[in-house]
Amino acid sequence: MLYDCRSLADRDRGIAAAIEAVRNGELVVLPTDTVYGVGADAFTPYAVKALVDAKGGTQASPPVLIGSRHTLDGLVYTLPQAARDLVEAFWPGALTILVKHSASLRWDLGDDSGVVAVRMPLHPVALEVLRETGPMAVASANKIGRPAAQTADEAREQLAYSVRAYLEAGPAVDPLPSTIVDLTGDVPTMVREGAIDLARLRDVVPELVESRVA
Repeated sequence: MLYDCRSLADRDRGIAAAIEAVRNGELVVLPTDTVYGVGADAFTPYAVKALVDAKGGTQASPPVLIGSRHTLDGLVYTLPQAARDLVEAFWPGALTILVKHSASLRWDLGDDSGVVAVRMPLHPVALEVLRETGPMAVASANKIGRPAAQTADEAREQLAYSVRAYLEAGPAVDPLPSTIVDLTGDVPTMVREGAIDLARLRDVVPELVESRVA
């Protein structure tokens, strides 16, 4: 079902429906500050698999969205100072960081490398849902090979009944994807430039480099 979160009454109903769906292991589509995302409870393996299946299958592990900076501390064993500085500067916002997650976490995101991509989006609807559900595995709300959805209605055209609740909040604020910074090695490395450019990152972490891998 699609809920128009631009209406206060529908927003409340939609957020409540999305929270219930995530807790029941179902999928939801929600707005972020970049494109729309399709998400599931990060700690429910069958829900994460349903997310991958809904998109048409993928080799990449879905990123994890969180609703609070403090949640990050519960996901990692240690957090490099560069990560803390970047989070302080750009969260909530269009920055995804790659960090080593705690080995004790009971989740299965489809990758046993011990690395997870984490982001805190700058969108009130997404944050309201995430603060109630906890970490969610979230990928762009589209079938593989098709354009990322700019609205929940566009996402529904592609994902249809695989998703329990669609939260519509109007066209995506910024169609650019998030910038990704790898913080698992000795040197912070930008592996994808998106809404936040390299110069802005280096204002915070001067030693940050750009990946040479195409």
